[in-house]
Amino acid sequence: MKQRKANRLKNYDYSQNNYYYITTCTYNMHEYFGQVSNEIMTINKVGEIVEECWLGLSSHYQNCILDEYVVMPNHFHGIVIINNEREGGGCKPRHGLSEIMRGFKTFSSKRINEEDALVKFRWQKSFYDRVIRSQKELDNARLYIANNPLKWYLNKNNSIN
Repeated sequence: MKQRKANRLKNYDYSQNNYYYITTCTYNMHEYFGQVSNEIMTINKVGEIVEECWLGLSSHYQNCILDEYVVMPNHFHGIVIINNEREGGGCKPRHGLSEIMRGFKTFSSKRINEEDALVKFRWQKSFYDRVIRSQKELDNARLYIANNPLKWYLNKNNSIN
């Protein structure tokens, strides 16, 4: 039986203050969220739900601040900032990255499937993350996110490829 690669850093506390780059993909890389045309991503209704759920995370998780993000046809990239000193909100302050991502995927899946029961939307299990350790890594992650639609035609998960 093939062993799954561990997705998280061993012995790392993902609820500590830091910047985290995340990517999560749709099940079977199905293109639910819209399309890229002329290097511009145009989201559809399902993509709008994903975007709304992403933008709502800061109100659900007191220690969650959102940075750059992009909704792509079959995946999502974003930067989550965990700041346990953030003021406001009535929620418990120390939610980790996995809990925040679980909420994002659960909220968005539920809303998408309520909107259109025929879609039967779901995300792939888990998500990719990278702990951002320097300003250069943060700048590179932001640039990658911003340029993602420009490089869609090269993406191996683009259905055209």
